[in-house]
Formats: sequence, C-alpha cells, structure tokens
Amino acid sequence: MRVMVLGGTGFVGRHAAAALRARGHTVVIGTRDPKRALRKLPPALRASLHDVELREIHFESLTTRYVWKPLLADVDAVVNAAGILRERGGETYDRVHNMAPSALALACERLGLRLVHVSMLGLRREARSRFLRSKLLAERAIAATAADYCIVRPSLLDGEGGFGADWMRRVARMPVHFFPANAAGRIAALDARDLGEAIATLCEVPGDSVPRQVELGGSARRTLADYLRALRAARDERPALQIPVPAPLVRLAGALCDLFHLTPVSGGLLELVRRDNLPAQNLLQALIGRAPTPVGQDLPARRRSYAFAAMPTGHETPVPPSPQ
Repeated sequence: MRVMVLGGTGFVGRHAAAALRARGHTVVIGTRDPKRALRKLPPALRASLHDVELREIHFESLTTRYVWKPLLADVDAVVNAAGILRERGGETYDRVHNMAPSALALACERLGLRLVHVSMLGLRREARSRFLRSKLLAERAIAATAADYCIVRPSLLDGEGGFGADWMRRVARMPVHFFPANAAGRIAALDARDLGEAIATLCEVPGDSVPRQVELGGSARRTLADYLRALRAARDERPALQIPVPAPLVRLAGALCDLFHLTPVSGGLLELVRRDNLPAQNLLQALIGRAPTPVGQDLPARRRSYAFAAMPTGHETPVPPSPQ
C-alpha cells in the first residue's frame, strides 16, 4: 500500500512509518517542515526513512474535507499521529486535535481510505484540560462518520527520542523522585516500537475486520511512582528517595509548565495520572503477534524505594523500607 503518516517524524509517527516500510509499504510523511523533518530522527530511523516522500502539512489550516482531498488523492490509507502538547499561535487544540482530524475523517470517507487515528487512553467528558477535551471531541466526530476508521488509544509510551519518554527516563535516574501525591492511577506503559507495529497491522486489516476502537498497553500495571522505580531499576539497582507532592503544589507546577512551555508535565497529564489509565481489553499482543516489549524492571518488595508518606495532618513522615 501507499500510506500517508501524518506527524510521521514525531515520536509515534516515526515508529509507525518505520514499521510500514519494514513490511514493504510505500510511506508518505506529512510534516510541518519537510526541509528539517528527518534531522531530528535517531540515526537508525533516519536511515530507514531517508528516502520517503515528505509532504508539507499544516493541521491548523486543514479544517474542511475539501482541503484534505488533494493531499490524499494518491494514497491508500492514512495514519494520523499528529498532535501538539501545547498551543502556539494558530495551532490550537481545537484546530489541530479536533477540527482537522474531523475533516480528515470526512475526506477519507469520500475517498474510501482507511484512517488509523492515534488518540489516547483516559479521555473523559468531565476532563478539565482543553487538551484532553479536544482529543475526545475528535474521537466522537470520527466515529460519527461512515469512514473506514480505527481509533487507537495507547497508554503512556516509552522509547528513545520521545520528548516525554526521555524526560521520564531522566527523572528516573535522579536520586530523588518528586511525584504527585494524588497520582494513584495505574498506567500500562508500552514501547513505542510495539505501538508502531500495531498501527502498521491495523493499516493492513481488511475493511470488514478492522476494530473501530483499539486500546493498547504494556504487560505491567504500575502507578507513576512504581513506573519511575521500574525505569530506574532497569539502569541502576540503587533505590531512589520518593517524595509525594501535595495536590495544590502539583496543580501550580502544572499551570506554570503549561504557561512557560516547560517540560512535558502539563495539566492534562497530571489529570490523567489521578485515575487508572489502562486498556479495557489490551489488543497489543494480538496485533503484533508476540508479548509486549518489557518496559522497566520491577524491584523485589524488600528493595523498594525509601518513600515519604503524606499524613492526614499535612506533615510528611518517613516510612522506612522493609527489613532486609
């Protein structure tokens, strides 16, 4: 097939594009800046995608199906892995996450193209984050069309070269982990390469067999604190000191990070980790034909991190590790 991967040099898109190439498909990458698109890729992926066609795409301008049609005229399927963490000028959450994908779905309906739309787990109507609400609105708009679509909802992603994934790995290497005290939800982090393979498979599934909604995750279910421990254990056996941060300070930190575009931490992410962010039915192994790539390494219970537990009084008292 000839497949267009929108956001094809981003963290998800690059792995989807590489997986499609490995299966013998022709890949067209849609990107904001074709001249610089491949420079930011890791060397291995750059070598794999060095000769693909690069097509200039500006999502904030593609909000009707009519402007999408000429861009899609020569492809058989479309993967939408484009997105923004924060708004910049005309690149708003509503235009990039909602209006453009909604128009894309209508164009795919008219042209008879498979659309694999990458969304995320944990979207709720009650979400306060405009980032999360825009993702949910797009899902609903796509589902309302008669397009041959599949909505993919992955859990948190791990892998080299991802903005958020690299940041989480750096935090995990630190001797002290600060994490939200209310981050009680569990995640099922998965390797970005596994997600790329799953997306490639969904492009190939016959039209009458493709699931409309696919939820994906790794094999381990961990809270954010456990996930940081597991990332650290995979590289350093020494436990870290983990300190929970009260919710008001977490909200303030998230607001400041959003305001000044600092780190991948955002109000939307902090909202997600408060509750479980797990696939209802994990189809990853069925799609890639093997067990998920392990992410991190769990320590035995007796070697857990030395943690500070938040007490009801508001004071923090150290809880010593279990005796050896």
